[in-house]
This record gives sequence, C-alpha cells and structure tokens, in this order.
Amino acid sequence: MQVILNHQQIQQKTIRLGHQIIENCSEENNIFIGGIIGNGYHLAKELSKIIMQNSSLNVEVFEIEIDKEEPWSKGIKLSMDEAKLKYGFIILVDDVINSGKTLQYALMKFLEQPTKSIKTVVLVDRTHRRYPIKADYFGLGLSTTLKDRIEIELNETDAKAYLI
Repeated sequence: MQVILNHQQIQQKTIRLGHQIIENCSEENNIFIGGIIGNGYHLAKELSKIIMQNSSLNVEVFEIEIDKEEPWSKGIKLSMDEAKLKYGFIILVDDVINSGKTLQYALMKFLEQPTKSIKTVVLVDRTHRRYPIKADYFGLGLSTTLKDRIEIELNETDAKAYLI
C-alpha cells in the first residue's frame, strides 16, 4: 500500500477543484453539487464550502444514494427533490473514477430530465475504464494497471489516498 496523496495534498487539490468550478461557472447564479454516497458526498460538501467562501454562487449540495457494486439493481435516490434540478447546472462528485461504472449510472439518473449542464469531479482519475465517462475536473490523474486499486480515506484531520 502506497500513499499517493497525503492530507495536505488532498486539501490543496480540493481547494484547486473548487476554484476551477468557480471559474467555469462564472455565468451561473445557482449550481447543484451531487456527491455519491460516502466519500463523494464528503468531497461535495467540502467543494461547496470553498465555492461559497470564494464566490457569490448559490450552491445546493445533495447526496446520491447508489449501490456501487450493482448500480442497476436498485433505484438511485437523491436527498433533494429531483424537480429542482430541471434545467439546472449540475456537478456530479465522487472520490475516484475506477471503472467508471458508478459515475456512469449516476449520470444516467440526471439525463432523465432536461438539464443545463452536467460536469463531473473526482479527486483521483484512473486511466483504466470500462465505461465511457470522463472527469471534467480532477485532482490527480494516475495511470495504473487493471489490478491496482485506489482507496481514499477522507476525514477532517488525516485524509489520505492509497494505491493498493
């Protein structure tokens, strides 16, 4: 197990991601940030704090509940009313793109109604994917083998990302 991002690096990358979002949403008044249950939601909340502290954007954060192993097996649930997202500027957040499966299925949920824009954000972007999804914003791009796994522990005092 190798540490690929320490706590300070994760904080720096999160701040940079927040500022990239601000730069690319300059013409928006409201944005919706949806975090995949677990680390994705944690990262979404951190990004929203950075965005609200450094811009006049109105940010609404919500959680996306999805079965990460079998996302097709159960319905995807959102912690907010889906109708509010209609014609909205949506940012979909997860900690890592591994195969791309989780983000791809979550994205399909938002395509059930018209949206203004959907962007994807991840802390770590792996290059090996089985699904055709890309990260619009990422903290670290990493070439790995198919056998490698990325694990991320996000917490207030000692967050780390590992290559396993």
